[in-house]
Amino acid sequence: MSALCESLVNAIDEAKRSSKKRNFVQSIDLIIVLRDVDMKKPENRINEKVILPNPIDKPVKVCVFGEGDFALKAKEAGADLVLGRADIERLGGDKKSAKKLAKEYDAFIARADLMPLIGRYLGPVLGPRGKMPDPIPPTGDVVSAIRQARACVRIRSRTQPIVQCRIGTETMPSEKIAENAEAIISAVERKLKSPHNIGAIYVKTTMGPPIKVKLTRR
Repeated sequence: MSALCESLVNAIDEAKRSSKKRNFVQSIDLIIVLRDVDMKKPENRINEKVILPNPIDKPVKVCVFGEGDFALKAKEAGADLVLGRADIERLGGDKKSAKKLAKEYDAFIARADLMPLIGRYLGPVLGPRGKMPDPIPPTGDVVSAIRQARACVRIRSRTQPIVQCRIGTETMPSEKIAENAEAIISAVERKLKSPHNIGAIYVKTTMGPPIKVKLTRR
């Protein structure tokens, strides 16, 4: 076990101990505070997917926009919700339902030819949340796309020098959560070119206090 992984495990254990028991399974979040990074420069903003080495206990809810055979394959692959052109247009006129959709579903996939329509009607809701759909060609492999969406987590930073994402649940072994955290940290380091651009790392449960991770430079 690396020194960083050991520090992460210790912090995750403390986060679990410090959190009051709730009547639901809490997520474990990773918070990375960046330093000496000019967020006004587009090249310094982060918006990418990272495949986690360990699946998160909480299911990732996937919504697919598509029609015809594409929609049928998505349903057979276990997509949690499949919406067509008429649904997109309806949601465009119902902001409350659109916001509920954006909040309830973790990942979105769309048949590529529907992206202009989605951008027009749902872009204002999905875009700011970093949930614009991944476009797939009409004959593309939507089954693999759904599988990958459930194995990935999206990391993003916009105007504030902070990256926050879910890396596990309180029921998962701390070592597995730490491995997921390392994958995210490595992705951020690759994007920023230097580990010294990471100023601080915290972990926390959904309702618990943030616990600072002892940084070990690599």
